[in-house]
Amino acid sequence: MEIARRSRGTPRVANRLLRRVRDYALVKSHSIISKDTANKALQMMEIDECGLDMMDRMILESIIVKFGGGPVGLETLAASVSEEQDTITDVYEPYLLKLGLIQKTPRGRIALERAYRHLGIAYQNDTSPGLFEF
Repeated sequence: MEIARRSRGTPRVANRLLRRVRDYALVKSHSIISKDTANKALQMMEIDECGLDMMDRMILESIIVKFGGGPVGLETLAASVSEEQDTITDVYEPYLLKLGLIQKTPRGRIALERAYRHLGIAYQNDTSPGLFEF
């Protein structure tokens, strides 16, 4: 169940994670995949409880930290995380949108309050002018 819960609802991802957890279990727990073994293996792979991997978190952190929560354009975002634009739009964005972590706007991607909470970053819904705005 733990593997399925973190597989993004995608059978291909579930099978990939299952193979990796199985390999971990072969070495660490005598081939038995318990919930604890699955958790440890997924933690080692840096797959969090929502199924986000390192690149998902890097995208969120980039929007929040580097770009003040957004909006940020796809080309800029892709350059900031060193990933292809198509990969972001086809692989990462759909799941981040589904979880309600980001939103696509005409001006670019923005991080939603839920993304801040997930990463443990204080959410600031500040509408005051920025440093260089007059």
